[in-house]
Amino acid sequence: MIILSIILLIAGFVMLVKGADWFVDGAASLASRLGIPQLVIGLTIVAMGTSLPEAAVSITAAIKGNAGISIGNVVGSNILNILIILGITAVMVSVAVQRSTLFYEIPFMLVITAVLLVMGVTGQVVTRVEGIILLLLFIVYLVYLYFLSKQSKDEEPEGKIEMPVWKCLLLIVIGGVLIVLGSDFAVKGASEIARMFGVSERFIGLTIVALGTSLPELVTSVTAARKGNADIAIGNIVGSNIFNILFVLGVSAFICDIPYAVSFRLDAVIGILAGVLLWLFSIRKRELRRGGGVAMLVAYAVYFVYLCQ
Repeated sequence: MIILSIILLIAGFVMLVKGADWFVDGAASLASRLGIPQLVIGLTIVAMGTSLPEAAVSITAAIKGNAGISIGNVVGSNILNILIILGITAVMVSVAVQRSTLFYEIPFMLVITAVLLVMGVTGQVVTRVEGIILLLLFIVYLVYLYFLSKQSKDEEPEGKIEMPVWKCLLLIVIGGVLIVLGSDFAVKGASEIARMFGVSERFIGLTIVALGTSLPELVTSVTAARKGNADIAIGNIVGSNIFNILFVLGVSAFICDIPYAVSFRLDAVIGILAGVLLWLFSIRKRELRRGGGVAMLVAYAVYFVYLCQ
């Protein structure tokens, strides 16, 4: 059994790495081929693609009438996305941050996180009406991305076109499938190994499963940054967080009311503070550097100690 779990874990990581490689290559080439800014590709295709695990977990839970896990899944993943994933990425390589990301996307992410907090505090539940509000905000966000693409199109340097559009799309689809399947395999394998060594279910949920659903963002962001596609790396995380709140929770709340436990209030505040840290560490040089990455990792360590109390 342990051998099978190890094989599953290794296969998951191989699929994640290769899938992320193809996904980033396809997305970057598509941006170059169509003249679309890499930031827009990162905020849309890459962000939504790497958020598939969170979307699958939350929406499926809502359909099955167990929507209580939706808030924790999304808020927890968003905190981990910023503090752990961008922290690790920045430690490995400096991540350039576009002006629009600093002054529009990150503030928008902070605002909608605060909106979610208010929705939860006012009734301890996110209702269907509030779900519709989140979906309407998601439409507003898509309209913004459309105009961002139009305004930035002429500013992007033309890259070398290496592959046709159909091949770019094929790499994106195959890479995305490998990322999601690889994430699932890695989580299952790691969880089984942990159980065999007597690790508690709570610890597994707070660490392995939480990180597992964010593995697509981690591998994709690191791969993109190392390949010099920094706009995709930062856009992936900010876009994923926006997508998680507006679309994933919007759809989940539209299906059924989502309970908002009192404990989630502090988590939402931590999510806002994580976004503020990202902004503060990036604003001076328009770049998230190693020092900022280390500080964000330390911040998550403190949060993790709190969770384990």
